[in-house]
Parts: sequence; C-alpha cells; structure tokens
Amino acid sequence: EVQLQASGGGLVQAGGSLRLSCAASGFTFDDYGIGWFRQAPGKEREGVSCISSSEGSAYYQDAVKGRFTISRDNAKNMLYLQMNSLKSEDTAVYYCATDSVRGRGTQVTVSS
Repeated sequence: EVQLQASGGGLVQAGGSLRLSCAASGFTFDDYGIGWFRQAPGKEREGVSCISSSEGSAYYQDAVKGRFTISRDNAKNMLYLQMNSLKSEDTAVYYCATDSVRGRGTQVTVSS
C-alpha cells in the first residue's frame, strides 16, 4: 500500500521553529520528486516546497524562502521540512505529496 504520513506539527510561538517529517512506504521513494503543501482554514491548498528525486534541486514558495528548508533521506524513505522564523500566516495543515499520492497532514499552529 502506498502511504505518506506527515508528522512533527504542533503549536509554536511566532519566531519559533518546527521540523516536519514525512514517512513514505509502498513505492520506490527515490524515483519521485516530492513536496510539501499546506492548507489554511478557508483557503485553497498551496505548494510550499518541493525537491527533486535526486535532491538535485529544490523549489520554495516566495513566502517561505530563507525560512524553510526541504530535504530528503532516500535511504530512509523520509522527507523533511525545517521551518524557522515561523509566522502566524504559516498556520495550516501541512501535507507531503508526490504527483499522485497525498499523505495525511499534520497541523501547524503559530501563535502571535
């Protein structure tokens, strides 16, 4: 069964940090680019960051550039998102996804 499971969310004060993890199983992880998406209440889902299959390139949404860092460990089938200098507008449910699979999300709440 193909699965992506995000974890690591929580409640943090503005300016704080969180590290999200995404565990992948049921497919050849290092064959796929993968990314993080988020959806805030009342808003559409948006892409946050993505990384190529070989870790050769990464993309960041303008709003998170310089604050978030995406990485992956293909040996462990894991994806990460280090989030620093968090802002209240980063509050959302965060998902990891490939082009065909989306995992269950993890809630990130940033208090101002």
